[in-house]
Amino acid sequence: MSKRAYSIGLMFSSTGPYSTVSNSMLNGALLAVAEVNAAGVVALDAVLANPGGDLTRYAPITAGLLATDVRHVVGCYTSSSRKEVIPVFEKYDGMLWYPSHYEGFESSNNVVYTGAAPNQHIIPLIDYMMSNFGNRAYCVGSNYIWAWENSRILREIVQTRGGKVLAERYLPVGETGLDQIVGTILSLRPDFVFSSLIGVSGYEFFRAMREACRRQGLHQPSIIPIASCNLSEPELMDIASDARDGHISSSVYFSTIRTPQNDAFVSNYAAAYPSMPWTSADGEASYIAVKLLAQAIIEAGTDEVSAVRAALSGGRLDAPQGGIRVDGETMHLYLTPRIGRSRGDGSFDVIWQEAAAVRPDPYLVRFSATDWLAPAARLHVVR
Repeated sequence: MSKRAYSIGLMFSSTGPYSTVSNSMLNGALLAVAEVNAAGVVALDAVLANPGGDLTRYAPITAGLLATDVRHVVGCYTSSSRKEVIPVFEKYDGMLWYPSHYEGFESSNNVVYTGAAPNQHIIPLIDYMMSNFGNRAYCVGSNYIWAWENSRILREIVQTRGGKVLAERYLPVGETGLDQIVGTILSLRPDFVFSSLIGVSGYEFFRAMREACRRQGLHQPSIIPIASCNLSEPELMDIASDARDGHISSSVYFSTIRTPQNDAFVSNYAAAYPSMPWTSADGEASYIAVKLLAQAIIEAGTDEVSAVRAALSGGRLDAPQGGIRVDGETMHLYLTPRIGRSRGDGSFDVIWQEAAAVRPDPYLVRFSATDWLAPAARLHVVR
């Protein structure tokens, strides 16, 4: 008897201003589909959709997918695109598998969040930067909810701990005119810059900051370090080669993690996509999403959303980043926070990591800025 085939949507902007990271997400998802199909227990038929980074296209594309036999869609990178499609998933009772780190303060019965929640990326980053560089921050980001909310979290924590956010500046997605902001940062000399710029805006910012510091004889990574929760390996390759190194990134996954599962993931990914062989946190989150979806379909014996949701609760997976499991209360994942420092070759040195996977806290209800434990007290150094 032939195995049952299920159609799933893969919706990523493989063109547009943040196509580099979106393509890594699509590749991660497609690699997982190929592995699931090769295992032979269930068959997944991937239906591809490319909104092109155009926010107005996400909801109509989603409605079109759900009007067919697609019930589950792995996709979206930006929080603004996720916000656009959630009402469609709720209306038609489909399931969005959202494979990106995000700002939190959200839950939906029609979303599974396989990327990091705020307590798994922004909180460890703030702890690390304040412990190692100081308490005067400058925030710059792309002008949408991802940057707004992460800067708000950072500002509240920094101020509670006696520090100061010198300024917040937001630019349209895709904006590359950054000279004025870079000049202001150099004049203010913050202890660190928190960047939530995405896509080409971020790549140009790293280049412009490095060049401006170089002209003034400053070693940018040590004098004005740039910290981010969204800088990944494929994106490093889009930054000028003399400006890639020394940046701080908070993530649950880096390609240099040494686990048997990650060794296989990195190797298989490079073999499948030799022209763009760099894995990323969002690519891994997309890979995880497809694997968890297939696992839940097999257990439920159907792709019906309520049955898949019930089968998924408490599910576990030996992921490339390490062991993960689903928090049935929030439909987020237990993930292991890490801090990385970028290298010129397009990879990261993992310099701090939690001892074990951390329970997701999307609303930060279990967190208090005054209960600050410096990274040396609660994080394990990686040498």
